[in-house]
Amino acid sequence: MREITLSIDGGTVGGSLGMPPGAHGLVIFAHGSGSSRHSPRNRFVATSLNERGFATLLMDLLTPEEEEIDSATASLRFDISLLARRIVFATDWCKDQPQLANFPIGYFGASTGAGAALLAAAGRSDVGAVVSRGGRPDLAGAALPDVKAPTLLIVGERDPVVIDLNRRAASQMHTQCEIAIVPGAGHLFEEPGMLEQVARLAQEWFVRYLPPR
Repeated sequence: MREITLSIDGGTVGGSLGMPPGAHGLVIFAHGSGSSRHSPRNRFVATSLNERGFATLLMDLLTPEEEEIDSATASLRFDISLLARRIVFATDWCKDQPQLANFPIGYFGASTGAGAALLAAAGRSDVGAVVSRGGRPDLAGAALPDVKAPTLLIVGERDPVVIDLNRRAASQMHTQCEIAIVPGAGHLFEEPGMLEQVARLAQEWFVRYLPPR
C-alpha cells in the first residue's frame, strides 16, 4: 500500500492506498471508534479486495491533534457528522485522481465507522455499495432512508445487541439491504476463520454491485 496525506480542516490525515494491477473499482474504508487506518482487521479485508481487483483507501478520520483529544475524552469518535464529512472529503479527493476517477465507489465501515459511511452515502448516487462489519448503522439516524447504495450489514452471531441495532436500522432503509449473521462470531470477529468469512461476504457484495465500467 502507498501512504498518502490529505490536508483537511487545517490539519492532515493519513491514508493507505492499495492499487492492484488492473483495478476496476474503489472501496473506501471507515474504521471504528478508537481505531485507525492501521486496523489489522480492515487491512485484512482490504487485501482480500485488492486480490479481487478493487483499489482500497484506508484513511484516518481524525487529525493527530484530534486523536489526542479523542484519546483523552472519547468524544470525537462518536461525532458521526464529522466522520462522515471526512469520508465525503476522501471520496471527492479520489474522484480528482486520474487513476481513480472512473472507478465505481463503495464504502466499508466498521463499528461507528459504519454509521459514518452510511451518513456519507446518504443522498449520493456515486456510491454504489456499502458493507458494514460489526457496525452501528443506527448512528446514521434520520439519514438512513436517504441511502441509495445497496447495503450489506455483517454481524457476529454472538453480538446480540448489535444484531438488534442492525435490524432496526435495516427496517428504516429504502434501498436493497441485507443482514448477514456469521455463526460463531463475536463483535470483533476474532475467532479463527471468522474474518475470512467477512472478507468473502464483502468481496461478493462489491463484485455484485460495483461492476467494472
